[in-house]
Amino acid sequence: MKQYAFMRILLAFFFLYIAWPSIRSEVTQLSSIFWATWLAFFLLVVGANFATILKMIQPPVMEKDQINEVYHTEKN
Repeated sequence: MKQYAFMRILLAFFFLYIAWPSIRSEVTQLSSIFWATWLAFFLLVVGANFATILKMIQPPVMEKDQINEVYHTEKN
């Protein structure tokens, strides 16, 4: 389901848009570690969703079509 992946990417970029002013005004080492971890997680989320869109990985189990599951169970 590509629309779910697109929605998650848009949501991640929205969160980045909201967080960007705080990222630029980091003062302490602890805050820079927090934002570096947050940005790494952001890249992980965006990369995984792009992989789903490009069909490099299987979509999550929750997003598979129920029609396909019914078909496979009736076929066996």
